[in-house]
Order: sequence, then C-alpha cells, then structure tokens
Amino acid sequence: MPNLIDFVKISDFEWELPVSFSTSMSVPVRIFATEKILEAALVDQSIQQAINAASLPGVEGHVAVMPDMHQGYGFPIGGVAATSYPNGVISPGGIGYDINCGVRLLASRIDVEEAAGELSNLAYALNHYCPTGLGVSGGIKLSLEDLKQVCETGSNWALKKGYATQQDLRRTEEEGNIKGADFKKLSERAKQRGLPQLGTLGSGNHFIEVDYVDEIFDQDAAEVMGLSQGKLVVMIHCGSRGLGHQVCSDAVQSLQSAVKKYGIHLEDRELVCAPINSPEGKEYLAAMRAAANFAFCNRQVLAHLARKAFKSVFLKKTKGYELSQVYDIAHNIGKIETHQIDGQLKKVCVHRKGATRAFGPNEIGIPSEFAKIGQPVLIPGSMGTSSWVMVGTPRSMAVSFGSSCHGAGRVMSRSKAKKTFSGSQLRTELSQKGIQIQAGSLAGLVEEAPAAYKDVDEVIEAVVGAGITKKVARLKPLVVVKG
Repeated sequence: MPNLIDFVKISDFEWELPVSFSTSMSVPVRIFATEKILEAALVDQSIQQAINAASLPGVEGHVAVMPDMHQGYGFPIGGVAATSYPNGVISPGGIGYDINCGVRLLASRIDVEEAAGELSNLAYALNHYCPTGLGVSGGIKLSLEDLKQVCETGSNWALKKGYATQQDLRRTEEEGNIKGADFKKLSERAKQRGLPQLGTLGSGNHFIEVDYVDEIFDQDAAEVMGLSQGKLVVMIHCGSRGLGHQVCSDAVQSLQSAVKKYGIHLEDRELVCAPINSPEGKEYLAAMRAAANFAFCNRQVLAHLARKAFKSVFLKKTKGYELSQVYDIAHNIGKIETHQIDGQLKKVCVHRKGATRAFGPNEIGIPSEFAKIGQPVLIPGSMGTSSWVMVGTPRSMAVSFGSSCHGAGRVMSRSKAKKTFSGSQLRTELSQKGIQIQAGSLAGLVEEAPAAYKDVDEVIEAVVGAGITKKVARLKPLVVVKG
C-alpha cells in the first residue's frame, strides 16, 4: 500500500504515483485531489485498485483518479483508464454493475418563492408518477420487440413514443443512442429483468431531486444552458436497473475463461477482462452498449414522467412549469474515443467508473450550442447538500481523458451508515432544512445520509483547482424522492 510520501506532488490538486512504485505498473496513477482527500483515500483500497488497473494489458498514458474516489469492484469508483484500441482490453469492473448510471438535469422558469407552498404536493406527485424502489416495475409496458428497440436505439425509441423531444436527444450524451449495441448479446435473464423496469428509479443512491439555482458563477454559460438564479430545476440520477446489473454479472462470470484463454495476468481477479477485438470482448462491448442505451431511455422516460408531475401541480398556478433539458451524462461507461497521449493522437477505450465525461470547448461529440462553453458536467451532492453544474475544459482533455468527478463519494459503507444514523432523525433534520422527502424506506434513506459522503464542495474545489472543470452554478435541494 502506498503512503503520501510515495506520491509526486504536481500541484495542490494533482499528485502522481510513478511507475517505479510497483513493478506491476505499466503507467503512472494520477490523482486529482487535495492533500486531505488523498490522505483519507489511503485508508481504503481505492488507490491500490488504481495501481492494479495500471497493470492492465494495453493501458495508455496514466490511470486518472477523481477526488470522489472510494473502493469499488476491481477499479476504484472515481477511476478513469484508457486502453489501446483494438488491441487493449475491456474490463467490466472498469465500468461497473450499474452500466450508464448517470445524471439528467431539467430546468424550469418557476421561481423558488412561487413554488414554496407547493413543495409537499410536488414531492407527492413525483413519487406518484415516478416508480421507485428495489426491483420495482414501471408503468411503461414493453414487448420484447420494444425492449430490443430500446436497447439498440436508446432515447430514439422514447422520441417515437412521444416521451421525448428533439432537444432532449440533442442534449444527451451520444444523443441517447450509442452505436454498436446488440440486443442478441443479452442473456435471457438480462432481458427478463429489463422488461418491467423502464421508467423506474430503483433504490440505493438513485434519486429525483428538485433544486433551485442558488448561485451562478458563469452567467454566459448558465444562459446557454437555460439556468436562471432562483429558478427550480430537476435532477434525475439512475441507470440501467436490473438489465445492466445482469450484463455485468454475466460478463464477470464468462470472462474468467477469457483471461485464461488469452494468457492475461491480473493483479486482482476482479479486473477480469478480454481483448477488445476478441469474440468475448466484442460480445461484452455490444451488451454493455445495449444496457447503456436502456439507461439513456430510462432517464428519458423518467424525465417525461417528471414533466407530468410538474404539470399536475403547477398548470393552473404558475407559468413556466415546462421542464427543458439541460443535459444528460453517463458516469459508468466504456467509450471508444480519440485522445492526445504522449504527444500522439490515439484511439482508446476509455473506462469511466464513477467519473463524468468533461469535454472542453469545440470538442467533437458535444451539442453545437455548448461548443463555446464546453460540455455540461453534472455533479450531484449527497442528500441535503449542494449539487453543481460545471463545464469541461481544455485541460481535462490533456490530463484526465476529458473526465471529471461524478459526485461527493462515499466515506462510509451502507451497512455502517445503517448502524450510525436513525432514519426518523434524518428525516426530521432534512425537514428542518426545508427539504421535502419521499422515501421508500427509512433504511434506504439512512444508507444515503449526507454524513456518509465526502463534502461535495471540497470535491468541487479539487477538480476546479486542478483545472479540469469550471463552475457554472450551485444548486440547493428542496425535494428528494428516493427508492
């Protein structure tokens, strides 16, 4: 295990563990964090997991780790690793079980003071329209052919069904449709788990949150995004539900034999992987993309349902209740991208696990209206704390494969949180802060207690200090709906 003295300090917000630290490492590990955050991270296995990832076949440049880092399966959550394409490997552990878990932000023209008397009604309406909870089924009934279209065309299916607008798709990463998905690569179990779950939130740290724009730091960028001081916004955080989890479970199991077949040495068996250009690698990549498209469509349908909730509460009371899309971005995904690495443009498979794409201005792949400001980066806080809207920068392209953090990052396990906090007390504390809560269970609420997470503002200061994002707006919560 490394100690703080093993790191080379590049700046107050950037540290590097050189390849000389371990004979297994092919590339350095680059950490974006304050010294305080880095020291705290040395307590769990997150840095060791990054070291292990730096040994994968075909890994390029360096392994990047964000300040919201914590221990995950194989890779650290908050980790970014690029492998050469097509001769490097793809690893399910570098993407995660909740494939394309991500965040969508919608903006309204409703002033927070106008809405004050309707927040409890709004919390109830969102909970009513948007199904939550472990394994819950939704109101969207899919045939097997529908599910195939969802998995292979993503949010385009929702557009055809009237659940989306053209702007929604334009302001979604990959326009809500990652090419190369193949429904046939999903197991029957994955399909059966996905059939009833489109348009559902799930449990764990997934949520729908109504916030207001508390402070704007970049007025020009905020105007482009449609954000105004004091206006309500909606943040949706969820992923590919049981379908995505099953895709990862299937791959972790099946790729055990691929490791032996291709003679791959692993520092940790949780790093199970396969060459991208192998039959096994191609099969996982196609299934992962199908799950990612399901997740894009899932958040799109939830956005449609959130719009129905807002309309039911505000239609006869105030103007501006319509919710316009700001952006939708994944933070658990593998993408084929081109990056400048060691002075050369290289095509690589970028694994982002608990890390958000943060492309800078004028980069290919972001909507034209954001070309001058950079891609929106959405960073939810822990329940009851600030969330942030940022933009990517040219430096993120140079040092972090166009990536940033994805949230606050846990400092306490869910089991420890259950032993530490009281659900009723937490509900009372949030209520005293003026936050309306709709939760499926007190146990689930306790798992996501704010004290179980890092200070999101400190995490934000680290990525801003490192120059990989810029602040646009800070959001403050009013309503939280959780499974």
